[in-house]
Amino acid sequence: MKLPFAVLLLCVASWAVVTGSMRGVVHDPDHRPVTNAKVVVKAVASDYSLTVATDPDGSFEVTAIPVGAYRITVMREGFAPSAQEVVVASGSAPVVHFQLKLGAVSQSVNVSEEALVVNPEQMTPTVMVSREEIESTPGADLSNSFNMITDFVPGAWMTHDQLHVRGGHQVTWAIDGVPIPNTNIASNVGPQIDPKDVDYLEAERGGYSAAYGDRTYGVFDVIPRTGFERNNDGEVYTTLGTFLQSNDQVNFGGHTQKFAYFASVNGNRSNYGLGTPGPDVLHDRVWGLGGLGSFIYNHDADNQFRLITSARRDDYQIPNTPDQQDAGIRDVERERDVLGNFSWVHTFQPGLLLTVSPFYHYNLANYDGDPNDYPISTTQHRYSQYAGSQITLNEVTARHNASMGIYQFGQWDREFVGLIANDGSAPPLSQIKRSEGDLETAFLEDQFKPVSWLTLVAGVRLTHFSGAISENAADPRLGGTFRIPHLNWVLRGFWGEYYQAPPLSTVTGPLLDYAISQGLGFIPLRGERDQEHQFGLNIPLRGWSFDVNNYHQRALNYFDHNAIGNSNLFFPLTVYGARLYGWEVSVRSPRIRRRGEVYLAYAYAHAEGQGAISGGLTDFSPPASGYFLLDHDQRHTLHAGFNWVLPLGFAASGSVYYGSGFTDGASDIPAHLPGHTTADFTASRSFSERITVSLTALNIANRRFLLDNSQTFGGTHYAEPRQIYGQVRYRFHW
Repeated sequence: MKLPFAVLLLCVASWAVVTGSMRGVVHDPDHRPVTNAKVVVKAVASDYSLTVATDPDGSFEVTAIPVGAYRITVMREGFAPSAQEVVVASGSAPVVHFQLKLGAVSQSVNVSEEALVVNPEQMTPTVMVSREEIESTPGADLSNSFNMITDFVPGAWMTHDQLHVRGGHQVTWAIDGVPIPNTNIASNVGPQIDPKDVDYLEAERGGYSAAYGDRTYGVFDVIPRTGFERNNDGEVYTTLGTFLQSNDQVNFGGHTQKFAYFASVNGNRSNYGLGTPGPDVLHDRVWGLGGLGSFIYNHDADNQFRLITSARRDDYQIPNTPDQQDAGIRDVERERDVLGNFSWVHTFQPGLLLTVSPFYHYNLANYDGDPNDYPISTTQHRYSQYAGSQITLNEVTARHNASMGIYQFGQWDREFVGLIANDGSAPPLSQIKRSEGDLETAFLEDQFKPVSWLTLVAGVRLTHFSGAISENAADPRLGGTFRIPHLNWVLRGFWGEYYQAPPLSTVTGPLLDYAISQGLGFIPLRGERDQEHQFGLNIPLRGWSFDVNNYHQRALNYFDHNAIGNSNLFFPLTVYGARLYGWEVSVRSPRIRRRGEVYLAYAYAHAEGQGAISGGLTDFSPPASGYFLLDHDQRHTLHAGFNWVLPLGFAASGSVYYGSGFTDGASDIPAHLPGHTTADFTASRSFSERITVSLTALNIANRRFLLDNSQTFGGTHYAEPRQIYGQVRYRFHW
């Protein structure tokens, strides 16, 4: 398969494009438009800013601005200045209203520090997490941590070394609005982006626009640090703690009026890496190295160019049981990831944007079993290459926010599998398989605002996939929001369908012969097809944000994974059907007395399968009657935390996690493991603007309990042990 060069120069920026838009109206006390008022849009956490003037009708519009929090200040001679803060989400076009008061220009401006929440009039429930929150949340800035997600996103949790959202582990990662393609399942446990490189994390769950297709249990858009928050400044992080842990980074950045850059290099190691099969931590070292570069050039008011590059390598020892340790078993996992994305944003006229982003993604996962593993020793080396593009045209008018585009990528896989049957069940075997596939989509969507309190959304996504099989999908999306006047409560609803392309993995040749000898067979994998409906309510109250959401998702050919025998050699499979449903609640506070914030994320969730295995490795056993619990079903999940600034340069933050227990795979009847609670805490002090010292304790009480007993790396998993570490952060200027 060869991709035309012209097609590769199209873009990957989707509805969650690299940027968003903002509109506003300025009136005087008599509600007459204010002409030629100066409007300054300034990023809250960086030096990024721009200035526009109001039109004769008092309106203004800002396009192609990065995702994040902004302070908008309006000034006009004869009026007191007025300011508001607004959060711009990807693909959004929030509308802000200013009513100026008569007064002196020198009058002070007071802005209430409300909760960091996106425009509630979007139909997609979204959580925005800032760089400051990642730095202060216990454990969130470690290279192998997903706390920046699990602490803030309802229904997100870690089990068998995989991030799950709403009971599924098929999630989309995007960087700067560009989705990172990855069709493989359960083959990578390393992080995609180091949390210390994140400026904002935009986490969406369900209710997606037509621009999103595969891996839709959660969408995590990473907005990397840009250099606009720097003026030829740098930082050095150094971390030391229990398990001989170190987690270090050096980064630097700066900007001019037209150019901004940010670059970082990080390294980490610890004697505790993956979840252990028992309370003892044996053969569990992890070490990694990574880096990121971001370069932005604003050629003129109509053209912006951006290059994002990242690379990671992570090596894991597979943890042992005491018997495996005594037997000298030494399994390892090695992972590599390289990403390059170039974006061009062109403004034809105010409100009309073209975004072009070619990309390349390389991903490797190599598992090497010890030759003495019993009953079988397995080796699996896989690398995947993705090259693709998308072109998106977005137009924002007084009543419409429309987007259309095409998206495609080609995939090339190489997989080596080796197997030694130490129980004598088969002769040694090895094979190499190369696979190719491609995916093309076209999408169209419009947000229509007939009146100020009502937004209607309609779209469709058309997909063609070609690999071992060929499939087509047409996925409609419908939704809307209704803002209750005076209360400003927002009701939202959504109905839509999704398609997730299947992995290219297959089982043939000697490996298939061995699987058959073990009573297994292979059914070709087909794509997962999902139908989702959900509704929610957002309540803003005195700067607080309360959000409640109900979702229900049904899946056909639900993706999961299985092992060959008692091994760590995994192949994807599909379950005939699944249903995932529940309630989600999130609470975010404003800056309380300018000191800190509190937050809460709660989910009541069900993850249930139905029917037999419909694709991948199977023993063709008859399906269980009715629905059965999936191995990552957990009914209640709660995260609550705070970040607080204290006098004399001190600060404190903490979080409490409660889980009601995952599915008990050892039980003959539907059952769950016992509930569990853990707590984390961080205390820090800034000695100057340059030096900050902190001490963090994760799982303070050192509660060790069986977290899950599913069949994956190391078999069963115990909760993470207590980890205590100190960190020094030094800022420098050159």
